[in-house]
Amino acid sequence: MTTSTGAAVKAPAILVLEDGRTFRGRAYGAVGETFGEAVFSTGMTGYQETLTDPSYHRQVVVMTAPHIGNTGVNDEDPESARIWVSGFVVRDPARTPSNWRSVRTLDDELAAQGVVGISGIDTRALTRHLRERGAMRVGIFSGPALDGPAGTGLADEAALIAKVQSAPQMKGADLSAEVATKEAYVVPAQGTKRFTVAAVDLGIKGMTPYRMAERGIEVHVLPATATAEDVYAVAPDGVFFSNGPGDPATADHPVSVMRAVLERGTPLFGICFGNQILGRALGFGTYKLKYGHRGINQPVQDRTTGKVEVTAHNHGFAVDAPLDKISDTPYGRAEVSHVCLNDNVVEGLQLLDRPAFSVQYHPEAAAGPHDAAYLFDRFVQLMEGQRA
Repeated sequence: MTTSTGAAVKAPAILVLEDGRTFRGRAYGAVGETFGEAVFSTGMTGYQETLTDPSYHRQVVVMTAPHIGNTGVNDEDPESARIWVSGFVVRDPARTPSNWRSVRTLDDELAAQGVVGISGIDTRALTRHLRERGAMRVGIFSGPALDGPAGTGLADEAALIAKVQSAPQMKGADLSAEVATKEAYVVPAQGTKRFTVAAVDLGIKGMTPYRMAERGIEVHVLPATATAEDVYAVAPDGVFFSNGPGDPATADHPVSVMRAVLERGTPLFGICFGNQILGRALGFGTYKLKYGHRGINQPVQDRTTGKVEVTAHNHGFAVDAPLDKISDTPYGRAEVSHVCLNDNVVEGLQLLDRPAFSVQYHPEAAAGPHDAAYLFDRFVQLMEGQRA
């Protein structure tokens, strides 16, 4: 990615999809060029948490809500230390933010972090295109990256399309180590410490260990490269595998670590990428969804209770496990515990003979509804049961 910032922020810009469709608008954030996988998010709020979610690494996010930036940017809501999206696409950016916690505009924050964006395009048409054709590679070009002969600003679209088509695909991408912490750190329990959890960081959001700390859990966050020996060096009562970016088919190392945890029978909880890792560890395959689930309003049914919850999602891959039967695995019987009501995609797994379960979505709800917060309590119950 190459960027520059300054007075040219509202220069002409163009969004180019790998299938040749283009959308012209105005630059938003930094000026330059960027590439990634075009995906859309249906959340009407929570854009700051979306931008800083490491799971969005190497993705260009299209916001389906038309008006973005209303509440500006604050220093309390980021889910990590930086913005991870490769690019940002909005229809009508807020001219002036209005919120008592706002300290700067979203436009300025994107520019300061070098995130190339585009505004003023028909995001409804773009979303419908992605729903029909599927998530695909995309490029955003503005400023010098868009200049044609003699600085006319009329770059050859065929040349821009060729650039996009040469960018890396998400399928086969091994990205978790690029976003995970390099050094282990500890999030202390709030109040009386009840348990110790080793959390393998594959792209963890800051709210996740906080939700566990609220329940008296001391969380040792470990790098994605952590070994089983590293996990058990902290004497955990439970092990957690986080969300993260990339293709789970490439995640051989986390799968091997999880299998070591399953062998020892330690209570285990995984979310998002961690759900796909559990699926692979149990012997199931994974596959790429046509356009994925992203946003904070996805309906999921907990099949163990029949309850329907509205949940926060960000995943472009899913586990290929049978919905209609209990499966035999090397670690005992397993079943699909949660399913998306929009398309019957697997949204959760649980073992029936060992203390392990996972979900495909984000129960920490940052941003999003709190319907799934009970899953952290379910993890606590597993650790209580093991201790007893």
